[in-house]
Amino acid sequence: MKIVLIRPNYESHIITPPLALGYLSSYLKKSGIDTVIIDGLKENMTCDRMVDRIRDLRPDAAAITCLSAFYRETVSLSRELRKSRIRTIIGGPHPTFLPYRTLVDAQADYVICGEGEIPLRDLVINDFANNNIQGVYSLNNLNDERQDVIKASVTENLDDLPFPDWAQMNPGDYPPAPHGGLARGFPVGVMVTGRGCPYECTFCASPKFCDRKIRFRSPENVAAEIEYLVKKFKIKEIHFEDDNFTLNADHVKRLCRCLIERKIKIHWACPNGIRADCISPELLQLMKASGCYYLAYGIESANRRILESVRKKESLETIQNAIAMTEKAGISAQGFFIFGLPGESAETIEESIDFALRSGLSRAQFIILDVVPGSELWDTLRGQFVPDWEKKSYIEPEYLPEGITKAQLLRAQTKAFRKFYLRPKTVFRLLKLVRFPQMIYLARRLKAYRIIQINR
Repeated sequence: MKIVLIRPNYESHIITPPLALGYLSSYLKKSGIDTVIIDGLKENMTCDRMVDRIRDLRPDAAAITCLSAFYRETVSLSRELRKSRIRTIIGGPHPTFLPYRTLVDAQADYVICGEGEIPLRDLVINDFANNNIQGVYSLNNLNDERQDVIKASVTENLDDLPFPDWAQMNPGDYPPAPHGGLARGFPVGVMVTGRGCPYECTFCASPKFCDRKIRFRSPENVAAEIEYLVKKFKIKEIHFEDDNFTLNADHVKRLCRCLIERKIKIHWACPNGIRADCISPELLQLMKASGCYYLAYGIESANRRILESVRKKESLETIQNAIAMTEKAGISAQGFFIFGLPGESAETIEESIDFALRSGLSRAQFIILDVVPGSELWDTLRGQFVPDWEKKSYIEPEYLPEGITKAQLLRAQTKAFRKFYLRPKTVFRLLKLVRFPQMIYLARRLKAYRIIQINR
């Protein structure tokens, strides 16, 4: 059996190895199944080019990972593959929460709901006979979008999973643009130390995807993978992509001590966003000693009422203290802000901008709300917006709070970026970080958020 694992090409300034595909590949190989990873984003491949390459490989099936951010591209690719009579399987968050619609739109043979390792393996070794494989659906056993689905069973002990198939995702082959283009060293490896999140933020699909459960890899297992990446691929930096890396402080401390004791010299960062109420001076000092230089905090809004409405369960005082502690420890702090949450107004946007400017953050990210399938907002805002799979994720709005126009949100986002980053101190700090190979990707990011205009 040969399975092609695919990430479609889509518009993004964040280009990191497709970790989910790496795990799928190594898990399938463990069962004797041949795999080929095709990363359309990294290779900037057109749909036609991907189809030609996949057809040449003559696979038994093509499995496509799908986020809502590139649903349109997934649908187009799947339809073209079906024209070539190639069996298609789609997995990831989007089909997990919209399985019937994905099957119909993409003309796919199967969708996988939930974590993909176990169901994909079972589907392949059963010669694609979906005999009640948990989490696997086709139009034979799913015939209505209102039908309840059961997600796939998960690997409880994450140490049982083999390391991702790094041989097919060589970090050195990726452009120097991880998470927006700023890093201390290249190549950069991406990694997760756990899966899941126990919180219930209404704008996030993770609580429903993981049923608010969290599982951790052992610190020894994580450190062993880092050692492998350093020795095999000469990586200089690790980006942890956990939903909440610092949720268990003792776990992080053990990992930091592992890195120090094993004398693993590596820069590392948490660009996905952590909670401000999960850190302490002691923890930050240990993180710094083990190589941490950058942490991102999910702040979302500086308006207390909005924070309460999205069930963030953090105070502004806690967030401010966390930023101060982080910067004091010699670690750069970034804040994530979401514009366009329910209850947003011109005044609350200004509150968030003002907080970002006076909080001591080294970096800030201002995104426009994406109402994603699986989030509580997807259900509560039903009927108040029309999902637009053509729009640019986090850059163009689809849901508009009462009294806010699309033009206002776009102007606010641009204003926030300009006010934050065009300060002399901030410009100087960033110029010291940016390396020449990153310039093109940084320029793309500036253009995407309308901070600068680039005419061709």
